[in-house]
Amino acid sequence: MSAHSSEAAVAYGIAPPSYGQETDSNGEKKMDLENGLHKTATVQEEMPEKFNKLGWKRLTICLIVEAIALGSLSVPSAFATVGMVAGVILCVGLGLIAIYTSYVVGQVKLRYPHVAHYADAVRLIWGRFGYELTGAMFALFLILLVGSHALTGTIAFINIANNYATCALVWGVVSAVLLLLLSLPPTFADFAWLGYIDFVSIIAAILITIIATGVQAHNAPGGLSAVNWSAWPPPETTFYQAFLSTTNIIFAYSFAVCQFSFMSEMHTPADFPKSIWALGLIEMFIYTVTGALIYAFVGADVKSPALLSAAGNISRVAFGVALPVIFISGSINGTVVGRYIIDRAFRNSPVRFINSKRGWTVWIALISAITWLGWVIAEAIPFFNALLGLISSLFISGFTFYFPALFWFQLIKEGKWNATRKNIGLSVLNAIIFCIGIAVLGIGTYASVQDIISQYNDGGVRSPFTCDANSYA
Repeated sequence: MSAHSSEAAVAYGIAPPSYGQETDSNGEKKMDLENGLHKTATVQEEMPEKFNKLGWKRLTICLIVEAIALGSLSVPSAFATVGMVAGVILCVGLGLIAIYTSYVVGQVKLRYPHVAHYADAVRLIWGRFGYELTGAMFALFLILLVGSHALTGTIAFINIANNYATCALVWGVVSAVLLLLLSLPPTFADFAWLGYIDFVSIIAAILITIIATGVQAHNAPGGLSAVNWSAWPPPETTFYQAFLSTTNIIFAYSFAVCQFSFMSEMHTPADFPKSIWALGLIEMFIYTVTGALIYAFVGADVKSPALLSAAGNISRVAFGVALPVIFISGSINGTVVGRYIIDRAFRNSPVRFINSKRGWTVWIALISAITWLGWVIAEAIPFFNALLGLISSLFISGFTFYFPALFWFQLIKEGKWNATRKNIGLSVLNAIIFCIGIAVLGIGTYASVQDIISQYNDGGVRSPFTCDANSYA
């Protein structure tokens, strides 16, 4: 670990406890760690047992809830843009990179136990500026994800009810209320049991869609051989369209965003590799199989989410089955950002443990504010989904790629980069991951802006707070 990292850890009071006093290069005494950590450590010791119940299996479930949602059913449309071969390579390759960067995140957590959220980790390498910047990125992204799931819930209810006479805002309010209620469990161990329902829901929705589209293709004139899928990108595919589809797959592997928050509740943090390997392999299998099969059954006309590609009533059934994953996966984002805010606002107060009347009052008010803010933003911005893609390009590029690469270079690496073969290999790997992150940041932002412009030019932008259900279809 570099001297800079050690000094940052001490200066910001989030390094692991150390015995004795640190000295600077001149031999002068630095701030005693006790001054920076005393209050935090005292509160940490008093943490109720309910915040220390997360094992690696429950961590896996929490990561599944956060990572695998209806976004998995946007993968077939990405395959339609980049082709079958590139789609499979991207699903497997990006999955392996995500597993590695999450492993780096876990190593940082083990080395710096007082890192509770992603912003705390960035503070170790970028100081107060990095802490504030990443905290804002973290909160904004998760609040927008809550809004995205509220919109998805609205679309699902509209398709299930098949009643365009009902004002779409009614379904939006219902969706927001469900997200709010499901976000109320304050501990991730308590939340984990919902994850089993979530996982069964998404698997069932995917299977229904695969079987339905497969039967449709078999019964269509010409059968499966007549489906217009391609191994390579269609000739008319533009660069920004191809990269936008690539980012859809990248964002499906963004589970490192919440990993620090989840690991803070583990009773045995060293078990985290089991969770990220389990999640990573499950994700690679689901995304690859879902993308390849549904694209092979539907072809270039596959819709996003792919549930819309199933025939009438089957699509409604699939949306009904998918309701738990829409709301459970959406609500955990509200819980994570709520925990970040309450941990920061009440760092040295028992309120953060939500085990008193005052604690619960603050928690319920906070979750309500987060949920309704996400819903209002989602309804008010007519190109919200495209905006979310833009925000994702700006933020996920860091959370999944360049921040973990920097963590390795500045917090994990021991000795010079070329000291051993292992260091050389990992240095090259992390340099490549850093470059991928910068490419996603730059090119992804460009592609998202072009998508917003194209939506306006094509008239595909809905009105804010509209009752027109057709505009959500």
